[in-house]
Amino acid sequence: MQLHWIDWSLILGYVVFAFAVGAYFTRRASQSLDEFFVAGRNLPWWIAGTSIVATTFAADTPLAVSGFIRSQGIYRNWIWWNVLMGGMLCVFFFARLWRRAGILTDVELIELRYSGKPASVLRACMALFRGVLINCVVMGWVMLAMAKICEVLLGWPKLTAIAVLLVIAFVYTAMSGFWGVVVTDLVQFVMAMTGSISLAGIVLWNMGGSSGMVDKVQSTAGVSPKVFHLVPDLSTASTMAILTFIVSLSLQWWSNGEGHGYLAQRLFSTKNEKHSMLAALWFNFAHYVLRPWPWIIVGLASLYFYPPFTMPAGSFVAPELLSDRMYLLYQMSLDPELAYPQMMAQFLPIGLKGLMVASLLAAFMSTMDTHLNWGASYLVNDVYKRFMVKDQTPSHYVNVSRVAMFLLMILAGITAWMSKSIEGAWIFIFVLGAGSGFVLLLRWYWWRINAWSEISAMLASLVIATGHILVKPVEAMGWLSPSVMESIKYFYSKEMFAVRLITIVVVVTSVWLVVTFITKPVPEEHLEEFFRRVRPGGWWTPLAQRCPDVVQDDARYGWMGWLAGVISIYAGLFGVGMICLARYLEGMGWLALCVVAGWWMMGRVSVFTRNVEDS
Repeated sequence: MQLHWIDWSLILGYVVFAFAVGAYFTRRASQSLDEFFVAGRNLPWWIAGTSIVATTFAADTPLAVSGFIRSQGIYRNWIWWNVLMGGMLCVFFFARLWRRAGILTDVELIELRYSGKPASVLRACMALFRGVLINCVVMGWVMLAMAKICEVLLGWPKLTAIAVLLVIAFVYTAMSGFWGVVVTDLVQFVMAMTGSISLAGIVLWNMGGSSGMVDKVQSTAGVSPKVFHLVPDLSTASTMAILTFIVSLSLQWWSNGEGHGYLAQRLFSTKNEKHSMLAALWFNFAHYVLRPWPWIIVGLASLYFYPPFTMPAGSFVAPELLSDRMYLLYQMSLDPELAYPQMMAQFLPIGLKGLMVASLLAAFMSTMDTHLNWGASYLVNDVYKRFMVKDQTPSHYVNVSRVAMFLLMILAGITAWMSKSIEGAWIFIFVLGAGSGFVLLLRWYWWRINAWSEISAMLASLVIATGHILVKPVEAMGWLSPSVMESIKYFYSKEMFAVRLITIVVVVTSVWLVVTFITKPVPEEHLEEFFRRVRPGGWWTPLAQRCPDVVQDDARYGWMGWLAGVISIYAGLFGVGMICLARYLEGMGWLALCVVAGWWMMGRVSVFTRNVEDS
């Protein structure tokens, strides 16, 4: 795709803006680690919540969603839609607790909740596990997506794209700290939404509106009517597809229910508990109701303009000898994630092309700046400052944080260079998090959980989730029969995602429960400090008797709010979707349910925030 000078001006203008923001906040960010990593704990809910949405709106997301549509249909998005139920858990059960804890990173909670050497070791290991391993996998797939966009739209080789993108993201993130991250996130979110909605609108215009799009896609050879289904057709779907859907709804959604990582970073950066709840709520609404459908529309339309390709039966023509059009369809059959940038190249006019590229660059940077800042907070606050150099000036730790960002940037670039599939990386993270998710929820609400519970859960999850790395070495050694090796390979295939998820949840939960009951509980003296500071609900009978003056949260209002919130946001998601698919009456009905359930939900929110003054 050839970009006009107007397009390049928009792209360069955004880059200059990002650097200007970074320069503006450099002095403030350098004052202390609190300013550099949590913005002085003074963010209002709308900035914190929008920053979370912008972070999850990376360049990989529209590519992955359009790939889901082309490979299976709309219902494939349940691989991430199910997480809404966990997100609403965070709103009503964990957002306020994070803010009360008064910590700099979520990993710091470990030594507040547990005691002794096991807690110290767990804190250091978890900081490296999340800050380096998980963080670099996420940044790797985000960078891979943007590299694919640069390849299609700009003609840049993969290595060139990765190098340029890393330098841009690193420079302004290292200058500005968390203040620059959240401020630019606001602009990045607006730009990203404007770009995706503009592309979807132009595509619909060219197809005669929503009804025209539906008719044309349905008439395309090789496209199944099931592509429009919001849930799998249980009467005709394969057993594995049904199992995957059921497992996603039952076992996967709670894995991030406490909202750890960069989401937690935003929550304990807010002004108070009220703002933390509202930030988490706004994130869930924008994430599921506002964002998905422009991407889905483009993915559906791509099936008409770039229909599914199969090499003719009996044909032995080499792919490189195909016509340009046929070769493009062949490439999309191998990598359906290329459909989104190709639709951009085809439909966007001068000016909008530059805006769209700039918006995707903004989406990319909003995720990269968060992960660089958040990952560095682990390495500096939970490893370097905690265990290596304890008594230095604030400026020293800020400078070390910038060095940590540079190291993470290099590792992320290597990961992106080695990665091939965005969806494959998503699945790896989902499986890895599912095993230990339950223990992370219960550590807030059950006094008996100890550091060994988390250590065993983390190790068991890691062993099962990364077992595929050992397949080739074990096969080369000839220790196992060919049939056993084939079974192991199939277990780690994409098709066996649901079975692998069930296995890891059952095994890991069994392991950490056994470990919990055969190891000693955390001493009550240490638990009392946590109990008084956080005031959690749940099963804290020994501490409640020890501290009768502490008023615990009432879980009844939380569960009522959770249910109303889940209904409201799913209804909003379906309502917007029905209208996009020209099913207007159904869409209005779902939106009416969204409003009614949302009104009830906000009543439950007010119960928790009634006594919290807006500072």
